[in-house]
Amino acid sequence: MRRPRLPRPSLVMLPNGFTLGSLFFGIFAIVAAARGEHVRAGWYIVTAGFLDMFDGRIARATNTGSRFGEELDSLVDAISFGVAPALMMYFAELNHTGWDWIFVWLYVACAVMRLARFNVEQAGKSKTFFQGLPSPAAGGTLATYYWFSQTNLYQQTVIGDLPWQSILRFLMVALAFLMISPVPYPAWPRFSLRNWYGAFGTLFFVAVIVALFWLPKQFFFPLGVAYVALGLVIAIVRGLFDMPSPFENGDDAEDDETPVLAQEAASGARRRPEDDQPRRRRRHRNRGERGPDQGTTEGPTP
Repeated sequence: MRRPRLPRPSLVMLPNGFTLGSLFFGIFAIVAAARGEHVRAGWYIVTAGFLDMFDGRIARATNTGSRFGEELDSLVDAISFGVAPALMMYFAELNHTGWDWIFVWLYVACAVMRLARFNVEQAGKSKTFFQGLPSPAAGGTLATYYWFSQTNLYQQTVIGDLPWQSILRFLMVALAFLMISPVPYPAWPRFSLRNWYGAFGTLFFVAVIVALFWLPKQFFFPLGVAYVALGLVIAIVRGLFDMPSPFENGDDAEDDETPVLAQEAASGARRRPEDDQPRRRRRHRNRGERGPDQGTTEGPTP
């Protein structure tokens, strides 16, 4: 039998390096928000989001996924997209002398519970839908509000006249409960040109990169709000038309583009004993013995 090829240590550490990079920018965002540098803090959280988006893809592409990597990713997400955006919102917009810190606690608590549930139910599988709002999307929406509040679209239109102090409290509560809700949110499709869904994901990613350099402050907060609303619309449409849940319909399973070796590595599958029975029968016949499905004997048959 051929000895299985083990991934090189450098490849094993590559996805974990992206995850720890996400943690670095999450901590940096907290430090920047505490110093009053809220624009920089938003950039750091967005950068952490991009790193988080690629670590799992790299692990699947290099066949280096592991239980350790899954747990590390969730712990880092709790800080970079739970604690960091909540504290940024507290330092930038909420009242420091009252009880507004309760909103920080509620948001972080729901982010941690959401990640714990994800580890139990969905971690390690390729998916088309998330159960509940993903924490990077919730954290990115909070982190980019301050960007949006510095634009002319916000300051010179009726949008700036809205009661944002109350709206932000409601937004934090809504994001918190959507993270632990059963509302289905579409996952980012794999980059591919084999089907329309993958092609759309590739084109949309290119559009996001272009907007990141040209209109980051005007683009990302409305995009986050639109994604939050999209999950609610999907849940309402499925309820009105009595459509089955995507998690009961098998949409959360491995897709056809995942290599077989990667599927076996992710699920811990092994060759079953019955798969080797034809080979065993041939070996037993050559030795004059009965196969395993012909009864057992104490020795060779006469």
